[in-house]
Amino acid sequence: MRTLAVDPGSRRVGVALSDAAGKLASPHAVLQITSPSQAIDQILKIIAEEQVDRIVMGLPLNMDGSPGPSAHSAREMGQKIAALTHKPVLYVDERLSTFAAEQNLKDRRRAGEKITRAQKKSRLDAKAAALFLQDFLDNKLPPQL
Repeated sequence: MRTLAVDPGSRRVGVALSDAAGKLASPHAVLQITSPSQAIDQILKIIAEEQVDRIVMGLPLNMDGSPGPSAHSAREMGQKIAALTHKPVLYVDERLSTFAAEQNLKDRRRAGEKITRAQKKSRLDAKAAALFLQDFLDNKLPPQL
């Protein structure tokens, strides 16, 4: 089952994909956007091109677990995508995914990989999406209601 993960943001949206077997997550792209509708259009294109079966939408919850404005926006985006694609959209807590992705990129830099600030910025959101998608695929991250 091919799964698409979406790490929503107001200017950038990270996207990751699983393999066809639904076992391994990989960063796919960081979408530069100016509006939620632009993000949805680009996500719909990826869903069609990559033959996605389901979507995992990251919910940027507050540190106390409560939903804030960003989480409400993510749910709205997920509901629109579900209505347009007729595919299931599951929501997962992605509170610390960006922090974990930053740490991963720092570790790679320390190991000798040349990563510029621009490259870090362009990879970060897709890497965050891949991290929470892999946790979801490994059953370490349950869907939120």
